[in-house]
Amino acid sequence: MILGGISMFKRKLYNQLISDLKSDLFIIITGARQVGKTTILKQLFSYLKQENAIVHYLNLEDPDILNALNEHPKNIFSLYSSQNTKKVYFLIDEIQYLENPTNFLKYLYDEYSQSVKLYVTGSSAFYLDSKFKDSLAGRKKLYTLNTLSLSEYLHFNGKDDLCKVIYGLTYDNLSLNKIPTAYKRDLDNYIDTYMNYGGYPRVVLAQSEDEKQEILFDLINSYIKKDILESGVKNEQNVRNLLKIIASQSGNLLNANNLSNLLGLSHTAIENYLYILQKSFILNLIRPFSTNIRTEIKKMPKVYFTDLGLRNALLKDFRPLELKQDKGQIYENFIFRQFLDRIPNDDINFWRQQQGAEIDFIIKKKIAFEVKYNKALISSNKYGAFKKQYPQIPLKFIYREGKSGKDEKNYWKF
Repeated sequence: MILGGISMFKRKLYNQLISDLKSDLFIIITGARQVGKTTILKQLFSYLKQENAIVHYLNLEDPDILNALNEHPKNIFSLYSSQNTKKVYFLIDEIQYLENPTNFLKYLYDEYSQSVKLYVTGSSAFYLDSKFKDSLAGRKKLYTLNTLSLSEYLHFNGKDDLCKVIYGLTYDNLSLNKIPTAYKRDLDNYIDTYMNYGGYPRVVLAQSEDEKQEILFDLINSYIKKDILESGVKNEQNVRNLLKIIASQSGNLLNANNLSNLLGLSHTAIENYLYILQKSFILNLIRPFSTNIRTEIKKMPKVYFTDLGLRNALLKDFRPLELKQDKGQIYENFIFRQFLDRIPNDDINFWRQQQGAEIDFIIKKKIAFEVKYNKALISSNKYGAFKKQYPQIPLKFIYREGKSGKDEKNYWKF
């Protein structure tokens, strides 16, 4: 087993990577630290070995390997001796440590794509502009591996029956209204834990709450010590303070000017930190939906955490959800993640007028969602401005608690 048993579980991406073996394109897997990129590479390594393929795993945290590949990309062949004419698979971990990852990948593809197949992983620094200067269009296929989705989380907990229920939900039918009664209580308990501790694999498999919390605190330190400092930021306390403020305001409009005033930092510094936090896969920003109506907000985005466990660790609050005053924010962030696991971030927007009228999510510009933890807080007559402006976009309501009613086609319990 790899990483204390994590390797026995397969991520959704694993099957896609197996399918990609037929393609000549190089495969790039990005994502935050400790989400399972190394594990999925090693699972792929085991599969290829079983298929009698020629496969080599390289970790670029090894200075000898790193120095050789920095000297010239073709040195990759001198690391391993082989007289076989079969295709060679190289699985390369942490490719962002190369001085010029772009040239490395481009050279090997242009010169050897018929005889070599690359699967590479890269953490946040891989997509910082200082390292990655070419799109590699036509040469690569890019995947982002996030922390466990809710369905993957259930799989890791041995609940494959519940996993299938969640996995079968689409972005335009995100409802548990018709879930069998036998599943409801069990699923509710798992969702509560998922909203509290998130989906980092090590956290999910930890046996006690104390261990889960300790891992999350270590993850925060790891991000700041590695991703943040490696990106050139010198004052880590500024980043910690920014993250704590955003954690307390997740789901709200992200106003860089207000953050600048609160933290006593320049607007440029705030924008730089936010850019790095997005590239580190910690934060997701969604943009306002607008048809250039003067009364609508067009610029300020809303911000969500990719993983709620990390968000709660920043606030050091792991109390049960029903005891939290910000449970509405947490639930909205949870629903955002449900959308993110099904569609690209760019297909998720929100709508808000300058007068304050707001709709939480506009999905693919064709369906709108308002999210409330408690169904009793939904007042459908508050959304007249949106319905009048966009009568062609149906509005649905998603809630966590409350009794089913007559109009359940528009009220989805999750």
